[in-house]
Amino acid sequence: MNRCRIVFFDRDGIVNKRIVGDYVRLPAEFVFCEGFFPLFRWVKEAGYRAIIVSNQQGVAKGIMSHEQLWSLTAWMQERVYHYTGYKFDDIYYCTELDTPAAQCRKPRPTMLLEALAKWNGDATQSWMIGDMPSDVEAATGAGVRAILVGDYALSDAPTAYAIVPTLAECLALLQAESKVHH
Repeated sequence: MNRCRIVFFDRDGIVNKRIVGDYVRLPAEFVFCEGFFPLFRWVKEAGYRAIIVSNQQGVAKGIMSHEQLWSLTAWMQERVYHYTGYKFDDIYYCTELDTPAAQCRKPRPTMLLEALAKWNGDATQSWMIGDMPSDVEAATGAGVRAILVGDYALSDAPTAYAIVPTLAECLALLQAESKVHH
């Protein structure tokens, strides 16, 4: 069986706008990031699996329940499908607290490695799109190329494949890369 190519998406800050110092709990608080829909549609039409890998410690903190998190996720999938005709293929949340004992939280590559194993993914042909240096660290640990979106210097994430200011530029980079490799 052929190994698949995956684009991993961080959620808060890539799919939806991050609420600084708080957690997105309800559809009313879930605002899609500018440029996300065209990026997502291209990823799916280019034949990638699209998988979310997201730290959601708000559950462990008691700010929201697992049910609330998955109910919001179902709503998000419905909206993504409505706007693009596609859904995420899989979703990994790490709901552990941010402690040294945490097993799945990024920057650990746990969620990416689990998804690569489950989907028979080819890490060398896969991408991670995130808005935090910890996303880049997790991707690097899993052997996946990382694109960091935001106002960063190379010194913030030295192992990033690229650092771009917007999702639109992330899309342009992926489109250019796909032409080089085909």
